[in-house]
Amino acid sequence: MPATTINFVRHGKVYNPDHLLYERLPNFHLSERGRRMAQATGRYIAQSPQLNTAVAVYSSPLDRTRETADAILIELNALRAERGQEQLELLTDKRLIEAGNEFRGTRIGHGEGALWKPRNLKLVRNLWTPSWGESYRSIAARVQDFALEKVREYPGEQIVVVTHESPIWSYRHMLETGRPEHNMLLRKTALASVTSITYDSETGKVLSITYADPAKHVD
Repeated sequence: MPATTINFVRHGKVYNPDHLLYERLPNFHLSERGRRMAQATGRYIAQSPQLNTAVAVYSSPLDRTRETADAILIELNALRAERGQEQLELLTDKRLIEAGNEFRGTRIGHGEGALWKPRNLKLVRNLWTPSWGESYRSIAARVQDFALEKVREYPGEQIVVVTHESPIWSYRHMLETGRPEHNMLLRKTALASVTSITYDSETGKVLSITYADPAKHVD
């Protein structure tokens, strides 16, 4: 049977000296370390006999994901040039965007952070929904809508998708447990990590889920 693999990549580390929750805000870019992380993951993808056959690269429209995807494209396109293949261009999709969060633009746990202000207690009353923003169910549903569309669009192929921690883990948790709700402190989605989900291209059934952390040693 033909199988499609979507390789979900989390973006690299962001430059954020004020420790703000940047959520969907513009102008939050990769730090120097974040760029090195993205490059390491790009090399990992380009060196993998499976992943380097990717025929498309997608990302969330936010700066940090686009920059991570660009680093991956540099590695993939260099290899494609050696093979005489057409260069890939970055495609963006709003369904891959970061989760909405009512704490956006504020500090959470540094000094007099927003988490400790009495007026914000209502936002943390439920860690499983969660109560501070877009529900995990909504996040998983939009990622699944994207994924099943791409499985049909790219039967038998590999694609790379750069997005954010909450979309990756909410969707993965739903696939593995039947529910997207989870404890955010127990996620396994490191910066610049790769969560690869393989589907039956005809039915959309999940065949396997694997995880790699190629940037874990980047200083």
